Amino acid sequence: MRAAALPPSQDQQGTTNLGQSAGSAAAAPAETLSGLVERVTYHNPETGFCVLRVKARGQRDLVAVVGHAAAISAGEFISAAGWWTTDRDHGLQFKATSVTTTQPTMLEGIEKCLGSGMIRGIGPVYARALVGAFGDAVFDLIEQEPARLREVTGIGAKRAARIVAGWADQKAIREIMLFLHAHGVGTSRAVRIYKTYGQDAITLITENPYRLARDIRGIGFRAADQVASRLGIEKEAMIRVRAGLQFGLPEATGQGHCGLPVAELTRVTSELIEVGAGLIGEALQLELGDGEVVADTVDGEACVFLAGLYRSEQAIAERLRLLSRGRPPWPVIDVERAVPLVEGRTGLALAPSQREALTLAVGAKVLVVTGGPGVGKTTLVRSVLKALGAKRSCARAGAWIGSACTKPSRPTAAARVMSANKVA
Repeated sequence: MRAAALPPSQDQQGTTNLGQSAGSAAAAPAETLSGLVERVTYHNPETGFCVLRVKARGQRDLVAVVGHAAAISAGEFISAAGWWTTDRDHGLQFKATSVTTTQPTMLEGIEKCLGSGMIRGIGPVYARALVGAFGDAVFDLIEQEPARLREVTGIGAKRAARIVAGWADQKAIREIMLFLHAHGVGTSRAVRIYKTYGQDAITLITENPYRLARDIRGIGFRAADQVASRLGIEKEAMIRVRAGLQFGLPEATGQGHCGLPVAELTRVTSELIEVGAGLIGEALQLELGDGEVVADTVDGEACVFLAGLYRSEQAIAERLRLLSRGRPPWPVIDVERAVPLVEGRTGLALAPSQREALTLAVGAKVLVVTGGPGVGKTTLVRSVLKALGAKRSCARAGAWIGSACTKPSRPTAAARVMSANKVA
């Protein structure tokens, strides 16, 4: 088995991150807006994204509020933080970074809230009847005296049970959102947390707030650490030190590493959580004991790997070893003669590294080619297929995604290229 790495091309060197413009750095100062939700124009229950029409204090017309909420209904009172913006298509809007809801207290708001579909079993007709029968005490009655719901004509045992269950769900959502807001979690993240953990969110986060960094996309160690600090977890608590280790290894995967030397992991973790190497060593032993990470040596240096990645890497290496056994199924190819042929058919001149990779490819059953975008991997694959085609060898190539399959196959009719799901 051979491996070849292609160097980055010149257009990849000295790149600049254009995702952060100077204008985005100067964010508008946050404002607050409070008012009654007159209409829920749109609400996605999966992401929490919502567009509301709000009767806001100090505003003559209804205000369009765009933000996130786990659950929202007409008639509820909201308090939002954010800034004003003008949308090209929809005009003036209030972009909310956080939205806090409270149940209405005025009869009109209570009726609108109940009739909005927020609680299963109650529509506009029953909402009007409930408010007419119990007034502003209807919410307390649903929670404390649910049997009295049957005093309203048309509400039987089954409908009353649905109303009680629906109200309990809404109350749980509100309590979870208030808990998360109180611990510094923004609304959009709070919605993702609720969708992941459901009604167990408060219990699970209280037990181990660092699970947020593992379970919730977009929440890293530092955000979880802020929640933990508000929950009273000490800086040198073992749960925090172990979480720092668990964060350091996944971060290394973003740079292509399946693991890190123990010394490097200790240094990275110490810089992240600001604790001594002794505590980190103790936490590492606990992680190893629980099987969360695996210890091994690379070139005589002690290293630590994420358990799942370690097993995957071992399985891939063994599979490659099996594939590389024996001779290639095609005749011997003279690369010196093949290169001019390939360059003539592709119309491209091969770089020295590509010639070297081509030599390795036609002489081995397995070749691993690595490199970033634009370094010439596709050109190399085309060249290999051309060289094999000259020997009348039937080649089949595979790629993880369909779009990658089309690139080498356009000029190479002799080769069949398919995506991994078709190979499977």
